[in-house]
Amino acid sequence: MSQLLLSPLWQRWERWLSPLVGRAGSEPRESVVSIWKHPAVMERLRALRGLFACVGCVPRRTRRRESGRVESPVPVCAVNLLLQRLQDQEGDRAQAYCELEHVLREDDSCPPCGVVNRLLAEVSQDLTAAQGVMDSVRTAASNVLVALARTHFSLVMAELQGHLKATREMSKEFVLITLSKLFSIYAPQCISFVWLTLAGLRSVVGQVRSGRTLRIACAVVKQWLEGVKVHLYSGKQCPWPDTEKEQIYKNLYQLFCSVLSNWQDCKEEKDKQAVLGAVASMLTVLLQEELQQKHVWEHVLWLVHQYQDVQDTCMVTKSLSIFLEALEGVQSVIPKDKFLAITRAVFYQLSDDTKQHSEADRAELTHCIMLQARFCPEEMVLFLQSQLGGEREAGCVAALGLLGALARSDEPAITEKLPQIVEAMQCVCSDPRTQVRKAILHFIKDLLSSNTWSCSAWDVVGHIFSEFSRTTGRRAAGDVSAQEAQEEGALQELCMDILESLDVSMRGMTKLLWPRLLLYVVPAQYTGMLIPVSRCVQALAERGDLTVQEIEELDPHFLSSMFQGPLLTPQILLARLLVVAGSPFAGSELQAAFLRASLDIVEDEAWTKALSCELSRQLSSCPSSSGEKSFLYKALGTILGTCKEVLHVQEKLLQHLEEANAEEASEAQGMISLLSHAAESNFHTVLDTLTMFASRLCKGRCLKAFLLTQMELNSKRAHATRSALILAHGSLALQASKEQLLARLEGDIVGNILLLYSCSCRDLQNKLALVQSITDCSSAFHAVGGSACFNTSLKGKLLEILMDLMKKYYLGTPVSPVPLKVVLALEQLSKLKPSLGSKDACEMLALCCKNVVTHPSAEMMLKIRESQQAAQYLKLQQTSLKALGRLMVVLLETETTCRFFQNIVPVLQRSVTSNNAWERRRALQTCSQLLAACEELQRGDVCEYFGSLVGLLAPLTCDPMPTSRQFAATCLSSLLRIQAKAANRIIETGDIGSLCKGLDDCNTISQLQTSSQLARIVCRNFPLERTADYLMAIKETLRKGKGMRVRAAGKWMITFLQMYRKDICWNVLPILHILRSCTSSTQQSTFMPFLCQAVVILIRCHKEVVIDNFSRLLGPTDSEMWRRIREFCLQRWSR
Repeated sequence: MSQLLLSPLWQRWERWLSPLVGRAGSEPRESVVSIWKHPAVMERLRALRGLFACVGCVPRRTRRRESGRVESPVPVCAVNLLLQRLQDQEGDRAQAYCELEHVLREDDSCPPCGVVNRLLAEVSQDLTAAQGVMDSVRTAASNVLVALARTHFSLVMAELQGHLKATREMSKEFVLITLSKLFSIYAPQCISFVWLTLAGLRSVVGQVRSGRTLRIACAVVKQWLEGVKVHLYSGKQCPWPDTEKEQIYKNLYQLFCSVLSNWQDCKEEKDKQAVLGAVASMLTVLLQEELQQKHVWEHVLWLVHQYQDVQDTCMVTKSLSIFLEALEGVQSVIPKDKFLAITRAVFYQLSDDTKQHSEADRAELTHCIMLQARFCPEEMVLFLQSQLGGEREAGCVAALGLLGALARSDEPAITEKLPQIVEAMQCVCSDPRTQVRKAILHFIKDLLSSNTWSCSAWDVVGHIFSEFSRTTGRRAAGDVSAQEAQEEGALQELCMDILESLDVSMRGMTKLLWPRLLLYVVPAQYTGMLIPVSRCVQALAERGDLTVQEIEELDPHFLSSMFQGPLLTPQILLARLLVVAGSPFAGSELQAAFLRASLDIVEDEAWTKALSCELSRQLSSCPSSSGEKSFLYKALGTILGTCKEVLHVQEKLLQHLEEANAEEASEAQGMISLLSHAAESNFHTVLDTLTMFASRLCKGRCLKAFLLTQMELNSKRAHATRSALILAHGSLALQASKEQLLARLEGDIVGNILLLYSCSCRDLQNKLALVQSITDCSSAFHAVGGSACFNTSLKGKLLEILMDLMKKYYLGTPVSPVPLKVVLALEQLSKLKPSLGSKDACEMLALCCKNVVTHPSAEMMLKIRESQQAAQYLKLQQTSLKALGRLMVVLLETETTCRFFQNIVPVLQRSVTSNNAWERRRALQTCSQLLAACEELQRGDVCEYFGSLVGLLAPLTCDPMPTSRQFAATCLSSLLRIQAKAANRIIETGDIGSLCKGLDDCNTISQLQTSSQLARIVCRNFPLERTADYLMAIKETLRKGKGMRVRAAGKWMITFLQMYRKDICWNVLPILHILRSCTSSTQQSTFMPFLCQAVVILIRCHKEVVIDNFSRLLGPTDSEMWRRIREFCLQRWSR
């Protein structure tokens, strides 16, 4: 009976050893000693020991050796105790398994075979129980088996194999988990049991239909087959004999068929994904066996069909990728129908715009296509070429992307096909669809980065510029939506990015780009590409081998046609680059400076003349609205400035002076720029030309026919041209050297200005042009310095013109820039020698003050503040006041007599005492600038007007406007410092800075207190000889002022009288006369207390003089108020 039970085992023994020792009775057998020389045989013998243990039989020799072994009593005892606990169902089984695992792992002893058999039986009950056992117990039992495999691997493996093949109802989930753990730790030992494991897994497949056990089984299949592939691909000696290797493939194929037949109809997504991974692993291993390749190709399409069954197709793509990568290592030709099926399926996934693939998914799909292309490059190219003509936009885009990936490939078989791909690409170049156009540009970028020699069949550079021009035209047309405009802009950026990323050092790049790129410099539709084009041209030009080696590869016919005739010349290229570089920055001199420097280097009159003709041509054809035109004027002027041929310079200047439409501000500025830049080196020629044109424009002689028809002498264009020419003369004066200016300023420049002004209408534009040109001419003449004197009569004439303009804009005229410009011109004109006479200076200053300070009125200021241009008007007014201050400084420097103050003080007095708060503020600001200049110039003659100025300024420390109060305090501080310097003594100012801050207080009582404190400071440093002037000025405020100004005037008057009541005996009668005249004012109720207090102060200190004055008869003009004061004083103090 035992023989019958053991016979299959012995047959298996024979099958394992027969490849090495031969079959019994059929072949010569090796000796027993020679058998031990074979490691494979020894490994199988060790495995057989475990198989014997499975059936309760241990080889005799093993038993004898084990019975003689000295075992450590503690581990065996511990294992027995723990095993007994498990068998007796005592305590926590999971805890017992954990302790048992610890003992088996930590100790080096080996439990006896009987204990192992009992332990395996106990663990297997929990491991395979269908129900009633917790997963934690099963996990602990599985870990015990893994720990036991350290010393009894074959027994553990045999136990697990038996469970796999068992047909009775049991749970095989944790059996599979244990197999997975064993492979993770003992992979080399597991390899010998591959064929058994495959057979056991086949039985599992037949019993399980879905769920967790299915997924674990698939994972075990993948894990074990990975180990098989490692051993197959490692190059080491194969651990299996040929017959066993054949059996492994046979068992694997049977497992594969079983999986497909039992699991291909899984419903759960997780089950489908697991089966997919297992099938891919099995196909990959089966592909290594030549006999199995036929079966592999029969079933490979099952992977492809999974794209339709599974929801997440990433695993399908990954499985295909693994299969195709494995295909590279075997000698197998992929069938054409299978190639097309796989390619179509992958391409459809890549081009399906309804699916949102991640970047990683798209990369995996592309990798599959690239693997296919390695096997069948011809078929892949034909397939992708066929997709270019399809109607599906997504398909065409996907094909272009894959062709770009092929272009980047280094595979020789693929790169050989690129020329025909590049040639075939021309059929889709005209495709209007945005995504296709974008994909073509990406293909070109890939192609240029790797295979420039393949571009000869198609002008890829020309397509880049054509695409850029197309996008520019569509955006300029304005008939695209916002989204379409954004897409077109993205295409333009891509075109520029392609050129930016070009590596001109690549082989063949010179032939491809040079000199073809130069064709795209001049046309206006490629302006946006000039920066990357210039970078490429510069890089190509700087290459040392351009003229030595690669120049021979250039097309001579293309070169000759390119540089012959007007198609492309160096001057055209330079002009275009300069214009584009300078057009965004019309006011920048950088490009003009570069142009001048380059012309100095060339020093070729023919080159310069040709360049000026090209710039002139571009200027004539350029529309006025173009941003390039302003720079063209500047560039042409710079070129003409270096030309030595006078007739050529005059011809070009006259041409553009006649063509320019000065009614447009940009054109007028362009004329001025042209003339001023040309005059830098050709001053006399330009001025002569300008004089000639001005004479024609004013007298109407010798005008060209087109000028007579387009611009009549009295037309708006003619007047605008005259205004521009007036400004141009001023600009020429600023450009001239000292010798040129002295020779031609008075006769030619100023003469032409006056001629043009006399012929033009007197509108605002012409007046501003005249004033600005006078300013420029005066500034230029003053800048030359030296002892040069300006023509006196001419200076007087200019002064008269400016004064007439100022008078016209005085009173009732809205705020205008003319007064400001006139003040600026007078400032520069006043600097010229000889100095203005006192009368002219005083008249001029009085007129300017009236216009700037007294204007606008309070009513107009109210309208200005309510208008939309309020900020602009107020800024203009402030600028005018500052200019008036600078004019006063100039007059102070040139007018050294005291008559200046003798005339200016009355002018300021009228404004300072005005009832218009805005006028008072402007007067105070002007006064502060004047006194600051006097302090800086140390003009001591100001002290003569100390009393008058203090009397005018003192009441304004309580002005309703805070800025006026601050200006008044600032003026008083300046007067004190001037007085101290003139008297050569230290003034006692106290903390005058903090007092000025106190004037910002909105409380009128605080303002009055602060003003009184200032009064005490000023009066302590007051020269008594200016008493009468001081009180006369105070009187004006008492008589005409209102509100707090009157109270402040009274406070300052009382403070002065109290401080100097005993020291003013010689001024008593004049003071009484001043007080007497104040009583005729209508503001008696406001200053009456101060008047009475002043009389009391005087009568107490100078009783006799005051009583004597009061004893005289009253005059007919004395007011009733004065009569009462007189009677009261006579009654009170005459006793």
